[in-house]
Amino acid sequence: MFKKVLIANRGEIALRVIRACRDLGLKSVAVHSTADADSLHVRFADEKVCIGPPPSRQSYLNIPAIISAAEVTGADAIHPGYGFLAENAEFAEVVQKCGLHWIGPQPEVMRTMGDKVSARRVMEAAGVPVVPGSTIIETDRQAEEAVERIGFPVIIKATGGGGGRGMKIVEDKSRLFAQLAAARSEAQAGFNNPAVYIERYIGKPRHIEVQVLGDGQSAIAIGERECSIQRRHQKLIEEAPSVALDDARRVELLRTARKATAAIGYKTVGTLEFLLDENKQFYFIEMNTRIQVEHTVTEMVFGVDLVREQMRLAAGDPLRLPTEMRPRGHAIELRINAEDPVTFAPSPGTITALNLPGGIGIRVDTHIYAHYRVPPFYDSLLAKLVAHGDNRNVALARMRRALDEVVVEGIKTNCDLHRRVLNHPDFIGGRFDTHFLERL
Repeated sequence: MFKKVLIANRGEIALRVIRACRDLGLKSVAVHSTADADSLHVRFADEKVCIGPPPSRQSYLNIPAIISAAEVTGADAIHPGYGFLAENAEFAEVVQKCGLHWIGPQPEVMRTMGDKVSARRVMEAAGVPVVPGSTIIETDRQAEEAVERIGFPVIIKATGGGGGRGMKIVEDKSRLFAQLAAARSEAQAGFNNPAVYIERYIGKPRHIEVQVLGDGQSAIAIGERECSIQRRHQKLIEEAPSVALDDARRVELLRTARKATAAIGYKTVGTLEFLLDENKQFYFIEMNTRIQVEHTVTEMVFGVDLVREQMRLAAGDPLRLPTEMRPRGHAIELRINAEDPVTFAPSPGTITALNLPGGIGIRVDTHIYAHYRVPPFYDSLLAKLVAHGDNRNVALARMRRALDEVVVEGIKTNCDLHRRVLNHPDFIGGRFDTHFLERL
């Protein structure tokens, strides 16, 4: 096992990694921008290094500065968290060439699975069902041929992106070429890569993802998460297990995910994402080669420390978790964001008063505190509020109680939106899809 881990990230995930380091008896190094000098991850790490000004490209995306910080502090491993450089294969290669442990998958696997077209090709070869679609679309004629074969409606997607950018739904041919140009433009602006492809558009899907782990020789899938409550393809509420799956479909999904993970020789923690259509047929859509924001719900239900397992695997240890694990109860996670609950505009500023909930079955992962200044430069996530119970009804009751205990003054949050969702009869009854918030 390595001795000192540099966390190339900020906020709650940096704190999460620091806690795992302490549980393992490892030293931690926090890197930070000047805007994050007073952040909790900086305060609680064993060492800290300022790597630049607030703009991400000058700090958290600055590979030379991060490597220099590791060399100066004597860190022998780097954990990328999620976002920023977490799925950057070039960064992973640099880390390894500098003789450091990379707490993540092999760079070549990151490249393959980070490109949605190549990922689809690999999954198809492994016998994993994928949404009918195309290869990279370079000309209008290729687009015409693709939609003739796939049929409308279709969705245009960026090959190297996510979060809804470079993604356009097309209902008929009259808008195809204009939307294709718009998707390319967004993909270029967001990911410096204009490549796009086309898939059949599934109208009312559930978004289901599977937590997987691999050591290069074997793989396990330890459960699924329901991530259908989302706004503009950004997840807001996650839960485990999914109420949309019966036991037979769950077994099939987990078996498929395990087979797919083993097929690529995956080493570390990752997530396979699927769409579930109205007929309960699932289709692979992408793989996240990192720890997920919502890994906490899986931890609560299965009683496993995924970040600790991630570090063990990075140190060369084999998988030790059982091949099949049964969930214990139900967990729900809310993403508490600094944003207007109606317009969703970001709401940076100083938190003038703060109370975080507690009690049986409640977990809060956060980096905020009273008088903390939420900077305007980064993601708006303030906290992840997780409730666990013996069943979904108990978890829902605990989450409503916990949400009523949340006090964040001085800025706006999306707590009122969460209350509306938690009390909606369709959400309570498990009757929802990825367009739920559009109808709320």
